[in-house]
Amino acid sequence: MALITQLTPAKWVTEDVLIAITGLRPGTIKRAREKSWLQGREYLHFAPEGDPKPNSECMYNHLAIEQWIERQAANQPDALVRKKA
Repeated sequence: MALITQLTPAKWVTEDVLIAITGLRPGTIKRAREKSWLQGREYLHFAPEGDPKPNSECMYNHLAIEQWIERQAANQPDALVRKKA
């Protein structure tokens, strides 16, 4: 029998965990970070030394990212059709 471990993610997670809990793909995460997300709100650069650089690894606030995904419901291609009905 396989052992199953269930973890509750912290507020800030690595990209691998973000992918696992949201289903977002690495390319989508990169584009959102460059075009939509704000540093300090949806993502942070971090470094073990405490002095992150622009090329440092990122941690992601999965709670803010889930809200960002939810806000897109009103921008769906057929959202205007649904609103009128």
